[in-house]
Amino acid sequence: MTDSVEIRRGVYHDSVTLMQVSQRVRTAPGVQDALIGMGTELNLGLMRDVGFDVPAEAGPNDLVVALRGDDETAVAAGQDMLTAVLAELHDRSRAQGSTTEVAPRTVGSAARRGSAGIALVSTPGQYAALDALDAVNAGLSVMLFSDNVPLEEEIALKDAAGARDVLVMGPDCGTAVVNGAALGFANVVRPGRIGMVAASGTGAQQVMSLLDLAGEGISHCLGLGGRDLSAEVGGRSAKQALRALAADEATEHVVIVSKPAAEEVVGALEELAGELGVSVTWATLGRGRPDLTAATEQTLRDAGAQVPESWPSWGADGEASTGASGSTGHLRGLFCGGTLADEAMIIAEDTLGPIASNIPLDGAPHVSGHDTLTGHAVVDFGEDEMTQGRAHPMIDPSLRLESIRAQGADPTCGVLLLDLVLGHGSHPDPAGDLAAAVGQARSAAEADGRTLPVVVSLVGTESDPQGLQRCAETLAVVGASIFTSNAAATRAALAHLGGTR
Repeated sequence: MTDSVEIRRGVYHDSVTLMQVSQRVRTAPGVQDALIGMGTELNLGLMRDVGFDVPAEAGPNDLVVALRGDDETAVAAGQDMLTAVLAELHDRSRAQGSTTEVAPRTVGSAARRGSAGIALVSTPGQYAALDALDAVNAGLSVMLFSDNVPLEEEIALKDAAGARDVLVMGPDCGTAVVNGAALGFANVVRPGRIGMVAASGTGAQQVMSLLDLAGEGISHCLGLGGRDLSAEVGGRSAKQALRALAADEATEHVVIVSKPAAEEVVGALEELAGELGVSVTWATLGRGRPDLTAATEQTLRDAGAQVPESWPSWGADGEASTGASGSTGHLRGLFCGGTLADEAMIIAEDTLGPIASNIPLDGAPHVSGHDTLTGHAVVDFGEDEMTQGRAHPMIDPSLRLESIRAQGADPTCGVLLLDLVLGHGSHPDPAGDLAAAVGQARSAAEADGRTLPVVVSLVGTESDPQGLQRCAETLAVVGASIFTSNAAATRAALAHLGGTR
């Protein structure tokens, strides 16, 4: 094994771009790992944690390239791949603007040079609030993709935005659609009359994709960040977003999507919606509340639209729907989307009891996503512990693929429940990689005399770059059952276990 660590001074790219660059470099022949990022304390610590010898002089203004390969030839291949990718980024940047003008050094100075209305900030969390505040002070709304932003900074930032009548979407906002433009992880959906306010990324993607399948379109999807409807943040951005959609001529109805929210915040938003005269449907997850599919169906009814008789699915799941497959063992849910994982656990615990997870529901046991799974368990591979030094699993699915293959060799695994989220920003061919891992897991189980049912929640649209139908057919070939409703997929997985605890 050969390691190489290089410092490139005077080169900057945002964290989202560098996550994608790292993923592409890992595909070079013989490359075992690639960590490419700005030399922040967090990134340098991650590199050292996995054994790279990082020079002490590396700093946050430096691009640090850490490669590990089978040998020197493999490392050279990784370096060549990196050079090609950075050249591609440089050429794209040149094509988008003048090469004679000095690049702006701050978000605020960039805002003053153009006519943009939104800034997308994805710098490391310890710096992100300052960049976002610079944008707010320049009169821009902000999509704050960055996570690890302290709660008190989020509150201060949203108060500043409220004073200037602009919107802060985030922190940790992964999905938004504004005037048809997809930001972060977002699906290609038809334009329409339903506006979304979303304190959830993959939850918003589930709802917007189902609305698209029902023939309805989105005016805007305004993300909030997962903490906005908490008691501490108090729905500061949700109130701004609701006012914005109330004033939008294209929006006739609003659906508010959220992980479990503080009741007093929901009450305040209901009161505000009444004052604004906005028709609202709630898609807020929680015990005893409708799942996201049921909430989407209610949204369609509230908007005067037709509810489909059924949502598209693929694969032979007739056995599962009757609970007659005779599978024994435990539920293992391996998710890329945290909200989809939450929804699956809320549905499953009524049948199976408390489910261990790295994002457990109240009262359920906690387990690290890196641990060997026992009993019923659900892992969110997008949780912070799983993405340190790696791209989000919707970009780099390698850790989850390893876990899927491991479950195939585990005799205690009775059914695999997976999600696959399509759209901009996601892996260009996620179904191909997932199908290969599923096929290997099912083959390993079969060699051991077992049958391993695999159920997939497929979130996306036919207009997404990956193509909904193409992905579904790829997965069906290896024996998976595919549902466009995450709730339906969860119930199908439970049926394979015969409703046992």
